[in-house]
This record gives sequence, C-alpha cells and structure tokens, in this order.
Amino acid sequence: MPKSHQHAIDTLSINESWRLFKIIAEIVDGFDTLDGCTRGVSIFGSARVAPGQPIYRDTETIARLLVEAGFYVISGGGPGLMEAANKGATEADGQSIGLHIHLPLEQECNKYVKTRVDFRYFFVRKLMFVKYAVGYVVMPGGAGTLDELFEAFVLMQTNRIKPFPIVLYKSAFWKPLLDWLRGSMADYGFINPEEVDMLKVCDTPEDVVRHIREHTP
Repeated sequence: MPKSHQHAIDTLSINESWRLFKIIAEIVDGFDTLDGCTRGVSIFGSARVAPGQPIYRDTETIARLLVEAGFYVISGGGPGLMEAANKGATEADGQSIGLHIHLPLEQECNKYVKTRVDFRYFFVRKLMFVKYAVGYVVMPGGAGTLDELFEAFVLMQTNRIKPFPIVLYKSAFWKPLLDWLRGSMADYGFINPEEVDMLKVCDTPEDVVRHIREHTP
C-alpha cells in the first residue's frame, strides 16, 4: 500500500478515536447533570408551533400538571412545544430540564430551561430521554418527534427497557398513524396489533397526567 494511503488511513483512525472520547464525554456529562432525576417525564413535539396556539397552551398545561403531580419535565430544550413544556414546568416552580442539540442551523435553547445539557450526537441525547424518563408525552410534531416516539416504542417492544407509559396527545393527529400500524403493518405481519396498545391516546391535559400517574410507581 502506498505510504500516502497509509497516512490517510492512520489520520482517519486517529480522528475516529477522538470522536469516541467526545461521545463518552457527552454521556458522562449527561449522567452527572441529570443524576437524581428519578421522576422525569419527557415531552416531545414540534419546534414550529408559536406561543398562543392551542397546542402550545395545552403543552404548558400538561407540564404544569405534571409538576404538581411530583414529576420532572424533560424537553429537547428548543422552541415551539419544547419551549411550552419548559415554560409550564418553570412557571409551576418545578424541575425544567432541556436536552439541547447543536444543529448546523443553530437552534437556541429556550429561556425556560433550568437545567441544561448540551449534545452534538442525537443518539446520546436519546439515551438521556429514555434513561431519565418514567413516561413519554408525545405531542403533535414532525420527523424528530416520530424518531423519539419509535425509539422508546421499539425498546419496549423488544424488552430492552422496562415498560413505561407513552401518551400520544390529540387523537385526530395520531389516528392515521395508528390506523396504519394496526392495518398495513399488521396485515403484512410486521407487528402484532396488540403491541400498538402500548401507545395511549389522550385528548385533554388532565387525561394525560392521570394516565402517567396511574402507570408509574
């Protein structure tokens, strides 16, 4: 092998090794910062929702009720429904945690986060969402919201984590997805229809918090 090629491979290997240290550092920082978060509820949803919209206000209410019920609130720390979750928790004088991801198009952390952890790697961030949650509340959102939802769903489906409540908010938004899971996916034999029952749909903030409380220690 030409020396120039060998040098390039060595350089790549060194860079990958340093990346591993960065990943480990993020994991350690997350574990240290979130130590003691034993009753966290992770709330997910679109970053593209403006304050004052009904779904924004509902997210605030859910977070406030969760705090009043003794839970911590964890969000992605960004704008939209993540901001609403942190705002509701902070204004209720509760634990308001933001797991902030650095993106090429920089997304600022919202001002309602009390405890902030920064990430460059999505998979490390998702680890923190799962590790420190006793429940998930999944508001309407886009691809990122679906990614977080199915991360937890698959881990429970495959018995890699202990089951915890996953609540989908607003049946009108989630019905097409649930119909597809119970229909097309089940028809092809790719999922058992009863597995979809791990997902609970609620239409009021009170029902969300009631379900979380009834299905957590």
